[in-house]
Amino acid sequence: MNLSALSQKRILVVGDIILDRYLWGDAKRISPEAPVPVVRIRQQSEVPGGAGNVAANLAGLECPVSILGVCGNDEAGNRLRKIFLEKGIDPLLQESIARPTITKTRVMARGQQLLRLDEEEPRILSAELEEKIIARFEQKAPVCDVVVLSDYGKGIFQTPNLCQRLIRYCKARAIPVLVDPKGADWTRYQGATCVTPNTAELELVTGNAGEESEPELHQSASAIRRRFELEWLLVTRGSRGMVLYGNDDSALVIPARAREVFDVSGAGDTVIATLAAGLASGLSFAEAAHLSNLAAGIVVGKLGTQPITRPELSAAMELNDMQRQSISTSKIAALESARILVKSWQSSGQKVVFTNGCYDLLHPGHIHLLHQSRDLGDRLIVGLNTDASVRRLKGNTRPILAERDRAAILSALGCVDLVVLFDEDTPLQLIQAIKPDILVKGEDYRLDQVVGREAVESYGGRVCRVPLLQGYSTTQIAEKIASTQQS
Repeated sequence: MNLSALSQKRILVVGDIILDRYLWGDAKRISPEAPVPVVRIRQQSEVPGGAGNVAANLAGLECPVSILGVCGNDEAGNRLRKIFLEKGIDPLLQESIARPTITKTRVMARGQQLLRLDEEEPRILSAELEEKIIARFEQKAPVCDVVVLSDYGKGIFQTPNLCQRLIRYCKARAIPVLVDPKGADWTRYQGATCVTPNTAELELVTGNAGEESEPELHQSASAIRRRFELEWLLVTRGSRGMVLYGNDDSALVIPARAREVFDVSGAGDTVIATLAAGLASGLSFAEAAHLSNLAAGIVVGKLGTQPITRPELSAAMELNDMQRQSISTSKIAALESARILVKSWQSSGQKVVFTNGCYDLLHPGHIHLLHQSRDLGDRLIVGLNTDASVRRLKGNTRPILAERDRAAILSALGCVDLVVLFDEDTPLQLIQAIKPDILVKGEDYRLDQVVGREAVESYGGRVCRVPLLQGYSTTQIAEKIASTQQS
């Protein structure tokens, strides 16, 4: 899929809009006033939550998006409007004097949430406010390709009337309607194109508490889809991936793609946003579900409410294609595989470190340099000279170990994430292709002697020289072995 197609499609998101505030700090002592931690605030941030996070995910995918919902006539509402505009989101915010903007403030320390403060008055919309929402919806929906209803149970969809009127309006005009549900009453979602519950939300409707077997899940999910006249039902199951149920009672099981889970908050928003973007750009439901599964695997690796971005999704798609084509994803990789892996790592915020060498007869000096290199970032790639390259540099008696053996030994080290062979005399072409964040050499090199320095610094990377462990040399070891054999 060419993600540039997303920029041509407009999505309308309707739902409960929330302002998510984060207070980031350090908690190193207990208060003398009460048995609670004292948090010293270092940083504050504000992001859209609820339906606003769905819109933020669509904006991150560079998809034109409008957000329709209710906010208070207050400072938090003004902040949300400003944030939406900064993100390129069209804010259709209906102000209400009777209800404040929903605000959730989270106190964070060492990557953990210590406390959440909620400011809200969830109540059913007045008839007047409901009609204003419908009027604005009917103005915007005709120019949109997909509509998303994001229900957080905060009031906008508390009665079936509004939700049903929006769904019927879209069905009459063949506009797909996707719903992220809340609560046990799904009559309000009757006739939607697709509903995207997680397993807990589905259990509220089916009444089947506890872990269901695969056949039981398929049976209850299919029954729910038919009962509420849904074309599709996409059930997200966390670490178990998701299942897409179609109107022919088919069930497509999609395994999870998360690399590392830090925070699942907002993952459902990412799923429905990416699903909507994929459908709008012409993908089938199955293809769009696979795409949303990739996106969810990225955002659960982030801390706090953070949306997906197009570069992140593009990198994940490339990596997924590589794996599907059975291109090796072991620690020994060809250049193109390495390029895709590096792009994927960097898109998720990881720093990639690169160093290189012949590594013939691995010794403690090599291990020392590799560990120091790995400590500078999150991933370490080792560029390894091929046998032909080593012979040109060291002479016909080298290497002692063949390239496949040297690569196998390096790949067995826990500090090494990837080994890439290169046939040139220097790793310059390899460095230019994979674009590492940090280039490492031993301190016996002057900066002006480091091959690839200019290339790395040209895109904002840096070069590091690390101390060597003295007294170790492959050449000396080889000479000692030779002299021992002669004697």
